[in-house]
Amino acid sequence: MSGAIGRALHSERRRSLILFVLLLTCFGYTLPRWADPNQNSRLDMVFAIVDDGTFQIDRYVANTVDYARVGDHYYSDKAPGIAFLGVPIYAAVRPVLDLPIVHALEARLASNAAFRSTLRPEGSGVLEEKVRFAIVQVLLAFVLAAVPSALLGVGMYRWLAHVTPDARLRLAVVAGYGLLSPAFAYANALYGHQLAAALLFGAFLLAYAGKDGMRAGRLAAIGVLLAASVLTEYPAAIVAGIIGVYTLVMLIRHGHGRAIGWLVVGGAPLVAIWLAYNTVVFGAPWNLGYSYSTQWTAEHQVGFMSLTVPSAESIWGVTFSAFRGLFLLSPLLLLSVAGFVAWWRSGVLRAEWWLAGAAGLGMIWFNASSAMWWGGFAVGPRYLLPGLPFLALGLAFALQAWGSRPAFRWAAFCAGMWSLMATWGLTLAGQAFPSDALRAPLTEYALPNWIAGNLARNLGTLAGVPGAYSLLPLAAVVVGLVLAGWLRQSEESFKTSEPSGTAAPATIRPPAIEDRPVGLQGGRSR
Repeated sequence: MSGAIGRALHSERRRSLILFVLLLTCFGYTLPRWADPNQNSRLDMVFAIVDDGTFQIDRYVANTVDYARVGDHYYSDKAPGIAFLGVPIYAAVRPVLDLPIVHALEARLASNAAFRSTLRPEGSGVLEEKVRFAIVQVLLAFVLAAVPSALLGVGMYRWLAHVTPDARLRLAVVAGYGLLSPAFAYANALYGHQLAAALLFGAFLLAYAGKDGMRAGRLAAIGVLLAASVLTEYPAAIVAGIIGVYTLVMLIRHGHGRAIGWLVVGGAPLVAIWLAYNTVVFGAPWNLGYSYSTQWTAEHQVGFMSLTVPSAESIWGVTFSAFRGLFLLSPLLLLSVAGFVAWWRSGVLRAEWWLAGAAGLGMIWFNASSAMWWGGFAVGPRYLLPGLPFLALGLAFALQAWGSRPAFRWAAFCAGMWSLMATWGLTLAGQAFPSDALRAPLTEYALPNWIAGNLARNLGTLAGVPGAYSLLPLAAVVVGLVLAGWLRQSEESFKTSEPSGTAAPATIRPPAIEDRPVGLQGGRSR
């Protein structure tokens, strides 16, 4: 039995590693958009802090419209978390950017026909300062968006072992979330959505793994992750609050409700940094950059920081509309919604059902409550992304409950294929996310750009492969990883199969995320 358990754990680790590499390859292959005001606003802050020693982005403000104006100076109007994390990364690589290899890269890009074809004819071309800016953007997006998104996928795969031992089903759920939903579009972009989602899901994993007993250090770590998620993307506070309540309930069940203070201890330093930043830049601890934004000023004056109550238009808009509809873009997630019914009927993981349902529904409600619910240039309803991994968990229960039915399999296959074409079609089309002036982005933006061969810059483009052909290297790597995993799994299944006439081993319980301590430890009595 011990040998079988060891092989199962080894297989689980190997599949997790292959999954991480697969997701990271898909996420990192397409480069982040370069002329994106949202990303540039954060990048400007990174450059200003490291190069100029100030929060003022006056020198760089021309490349973005997403800024706050205070007096005669300009600042990023975004949540500062991702810029704070980007500062040490840029500071570390800054000396490298002055090496001759960077200048050689500039010359190579200038002579690359496939790359030049993606530039606007009326633009300034490839300039040294633009290359430097782009290199830093690619690096930060990869480290702060692609890597966390891939880790989120692995964490989801491992947690789903508590739902089903079927590795293929768990992989299908992760692929549905990471590659067939709007999460894919932002998994390698310097927005805050995916980093916040990864931080939140990490906090959930820690809380779940310790639900039978929390150490003080675990609670403090949860507090750090929850606070960091809010500093990265303010709307993440909705899901952070839900996870905080979930953690408190787990503590109260074991008679340790007062230990919730360790959660506060963990998050307090980050909150203090945020309040100090607001005071220095915007004059008071609770003043946000959006209050001083010069973009969408009318929308920011509606309700509380643009938040009111959902309207019929906004609810339809973020769910089924051709404009920003989540379920039109990724109908596979409709099966996930149905899966919550099967989840409830199963009678298992009830507390997690409430958490996941509240997180998904809460972010949809928030997105629909915004006066600017469409999110500007975007792929799908981007504001709800921090809650999307929790909504996707229902897909596992749908597949488990109805996956043996041919009609459901066909529905899932068709929904998955449409989700693939729609999500990748929009994400990879053109050199910017679809404009909010287009009411049907799939037919008005994605289709024309694909027909014209105008695809987002990617690693294939840098290698000189033009248009849709630039995706062939990605396809080859993905197929190779999938085949390697499948062949290895087949080999292990053959080796561990029992010869005829012998009793089959007892069912192996899916490996838990980690061992669970009993009671509160780490300086606290039980």
